[in-house]
Amino acid sequence: LEATRAENASLRSELAETRAKAPPVAVQTAAAPVDGFKVGGTTIKIGGFLKTVATFSRWDDGDVAGNSLGRDFYLPQAIPVGGTRESTDSDFSAKQTRLWLNLSTDVSGHTLKGYLETDFQTSPGTQGSERTTNGYNLALRRAWVQFDNLLVGQDWSTFQYVGALPESTDFVGPTEGTVFVRQPLVRYTAKLTPALALSVSAENAESATISSTSPTLVENDDDRMPDFVARLAYTAPFGELSLAGLFRQLSVDNGAISDKTGAWGVSAAGKIVFGPGKRHDIRFMATYGDGIGRYVGLNFAPDAVYDGLPGGTLETVKTFAALAALKLGWTPTLRSTFMAGYQNASYPSPAPLTANDKAWSLAANLFWSPVKALDLGVEYRHGERELLNGLAGQLSRLEFAAKYNF
Repeated sequence: LEATRAENASLRSELAETRAKAPPVAVQTAAAPVDGFKVGGTTIKIGGFLKTVATFSRWDDGDVAGNSLGRDFYLPQAIPVGGTRESTDSDFSAKQTRLWLNLSTDVSGHTLKGYLETDFQTSPGTQGSERTTNGYNLALRRAWVQFDNLLVGQDWSTFQYVGALPESTDFVGPTEGTVFVRQPLVRYTAKLTPALALSVSAENAESATISSTSPTLVENDDDRMPDFVARLAYTAPFGELSLAGLFRQLSVDNGAISDKTGAWGVSAAGKIVFGPGKRHDIRFMATYGDGIGRYVGLNFAPDAVYDGLPGGTLETVKTFAALAALKLGWTPTLRSTFMAGYQNASYPSPAPLTANDKAWSLAANLFWSPVKALDLGVEYRHGERELLNGLAGQLSRLEFAAKYNF
């Protein structure tokens, strides 16, 4: 018995020694999620969203051609006036689907960034047929390179505060009330304080005019100098504030007229967050200017009017536009936005009586995100357009949207 005990003790001692010498067993842990992928020294991230909308529109004073922008999203200048009431039109579309690439490279302690963004909504003209394939062309939205504080390429205009755009099933939302321009530019941004940044830019110029006898908008492409913009952006725990100024020179030289004139604009905007978890916010924008029509409301009003006389002159159009939106986060996954937009244009004399005078809209929506990457929304909008001669038209629209963000 004693011999057996001694033998067992010896075996236990050998087993303990063997375990001590054995390498530790690796503990299996979940791998950290990969954010993008590497190509050489460049990190590339792919993202965007897949979006489908179902729109039901009723115009009180005419009809809008199928497969046109006025059918795809809210465009106040496309609201018919002076016609007869039409039945409700339905449109289903996935054109707003968006794809982007984000690139980043470390270069000798500096950061070189690149960004490319496309969609299928902004291609010019009509590509698809609703009868068969509904195929639409890929279109460039944004494409820029940034080295430290200098950005060169196509981006949102520095005059626009993108953060003021409310959540909407629509492509834009309160279109008439917002600055909305993407274009080639050169922009430098400097941090004045941790909360205050100044951006200055030189941007692509394009004078959009009408004549005293016709409201048809003409892109003259005779501009001699870029548009200059400066914007102050302030960030705080309560939200963001923006103040932007724009200076332009409008120029037309087409044989019948050779003239140029100065133009300017100012825009104040912001987003204020509040409530539990900062789920609520107020967004706003107010813009006023003389000769800035193409920057506001997707060209609802022209920059200037040509008086139609030989050797005539350009007379600028004054524009005021505003939007306001209240977002209420009912729960972490359920939210609503109530929004309004307005624009009024003041023309020199003479001006065509069929030119756009004013537009306004009201809208409300409800969004539900059953999972993090999926948004389901429903929205009702009412909008109205009025001409200088007093004729007006109205639009009532009910829209449903489903969007998968990735």
